[in-house]
Amino acid sequence: MPAPPETILVLGGTAEANLLVSRLSKAARAPRIILSLAGRTAAPILPPGCEIRIGGFGGADGLAAFLRETGVTWLVDATHPFAAGISRNAAKAADNAAVPRIALVRPAWEMRPGDHWIAVDCLGAARDALPKGARPFLALGRQHLAPFAHRPDLTPVVRMIDAPEPLAFAAEIVLGRPSADPHAEAALMSECAITHLVCRNSGGAASYAKVAAARTLGLPVVMIARPPAPPPPLAGSVDAVLALLGIDA
Repeated sequence: MPAPPETILVLGGTAEANLLVSRLSKAARAPRIILSLAGRTAAPILPPGCEIRIGGFGGADGLAAFLRETGVTWLVDATHPFAAGISRNAAKAADNAAVPRIALVRPAWEMRPGDHWIAVDCLGAARDALPKGARPFLALGRQHLAPFAHRPDLTPVVRMIDAPEPLAFAAEIVLGRPSADPHAEAALMSECAITHLVCRNSGGAASYAKVAAARTLGLPVVMIARPPAPPPPLAGSVDAVLALLGIDA
């Protein structure tokens, strides 16, 4: 089995990134692990066993310089499936710095019996797909809410982890992290009299409960399709990443 890499930079912010770091740190010959976070969440969940870097790199050139200066021997892009810009920069930086890269892309959600999805390809289309007077649950993150300011007829509910600055439109704000329990998500949607769920097809188990809750309640889901996947090599799970790295963890 190949020797483990000496320094792995993980571009994180996802549950899979944290799990990968945890698994790597427990390997028999654990590498040096640097977990990079964008810094959008005030109190992110941080795994043990790694160095933490918060903030941007300054585009692809800045990331390439960091890879060279830090002696990174593997780059793992474990960012959100919708973080297309970061993934493009990661691919370009890895090429420029001659550092091997793996993109961890969790499988997208698929419709199940009882689902009522309205498939759209962008935030604007998601906004326009809502009927007049709807009360949507916008499970999107604060940086993706601006298009909904153009629909004053809506009475949206927005969930955020951190207290936001004033929004550009009127909305009920629910503070807290998403629950992994579909029953809890369904109870919240019922309490808020939600008529539609609006979300991105993030995939994975960590945030699926809201989709299951909408199915239970018979609510339509305005589902925003993913951007194109980053260039290969791609891995669909933490186990697949570890296999490509040649690490038994």
